[in-house]
Amino acid sequence: MTLSVERIRQSLSDGLLSFPVTDLDASGRFNADTYRERIERFVQQGVSSVFVAGGTGEFFSLSLEEYREIVRVAVEVVDGRVPVIASAGRSVPEAQRFCQAAEEAGCDGILLMPPYLTECPTEGIVEYARAVIDSTSLQVIYYNRANGILDADNVKALAAACPNMIGLKDGVGNMAALNDTIKTVGDRLVYIGGVPTAEIIAEAYLSIGVNTYSSAVYNFMPEMAMKFYRALRGGDSATVQAIIRDFFIPFCRLRDRKKGYAVSLIKAGTDIVGQPAGDVRAPLTMPTPTDREALAAIISNNR
Repeated sequence: MTLSVERIRQSLSDGLLSFPVTDLDASGRFNADTYRERIERFVQQGVSSVFVAGGTGEFFSLSLEEYREIVRVAVEVVDGRVPVIASAGRSVPEAQRFCQAAEEAGCDGILLMPPYLTECPTEGIVEYARAVIDSTSLQVIYYNRANGILDADNVKALAAACPNMIGLKDGVGNMAALNDTIKTVGDRLVYIGGVPTAEIIAEAYLSIGVNTYSSAVYNFMPEMAMKFYRALRGGDSATVQAIIRDFFIPFCRLRDRKKGYAVSLIKAGTDIVGQPAGDVRAPLTMPTPTDREALAAIISNNR
C-alpha cells in the first residue's frame, strides 16, 4: 500500500532527502544483504524520503531485473515509514517498464530522469515526459537536468496535463530560471534541489523557497549532513558556514577533478567509513589512490 499524496508531498517538502548508493559485491552483482542494512540506517537516522536507484544509485548502469530487486528490497525494508521514490528514464518504453516495476514493488513515486543521450527539442521532451507520467499511477517528480531541461511555461503545462506530477527536481543550479519556474507554477509542485552536492548551493535554494535537496554525502557522513540541514533550516548561519568551509568546499574541489566523481567519491566514502558498497560500474571509475587519500582526510577532519 503506497502512502497518500498528501503524505508524500509533505515528506518531499520538509526534511532531508537521501539517495543511497546501490550495493554491489566483489563480482559487481547487487548485494541485497548490505543494501538492506544501508536502507535501514538511512531511515533510522531520520531522512524524510528515500530515493532508490537514482543517480547516486547508478540507475544508468542497472538492468531492469536488478532494478526490480532493488526496489522490492527497499520497499520491504522501509515498510511505509517514509516514501520510497524510484527512478525511471532512458527511452519511453524502458521508462514505462521501470515505472511498472516500481509500482508492482509498492514504491510511492517516480523520479523521472531525462531521455537517453540525444539532444531534444522542447516539445519532444514534453511528449517524452507526458508519455511516461501518464503510464503510471504513481506520483512523479520530473528531474530538470541535462538534455531534459524545461522552462517555466513548459513545466506549468506539463503539470497541468499530468495530475500525478507532484514535483520538480532541479539539476541545473540556475537560480534565475528556477525562481521563474517557482513563481510561475506556484505550489502546484514541490521543488527539490538536485545539483551534485546540493549542499554547496543550499542557501541559494532556500532563499527562493526550495526547502529540501538530495544529499549524496549522507551515504558516509549522515550526522554531518543532518546537522547541516537542521542548521540551514533553523537559521544557524555560523554552523552552515563552518560546514561549507570545512567540508563541502574541499569536497567539491575534489569532486571536480574528474567526471563521474559525484558518484564514485560517494562509494569510496562508504568504504572509508567501514560501510562498503562495492565499486562503481563502467563507464564510471573509482577515485585514484591519491584522490581517495584526499577524501579520507576530508572525512577525518569533519567527523
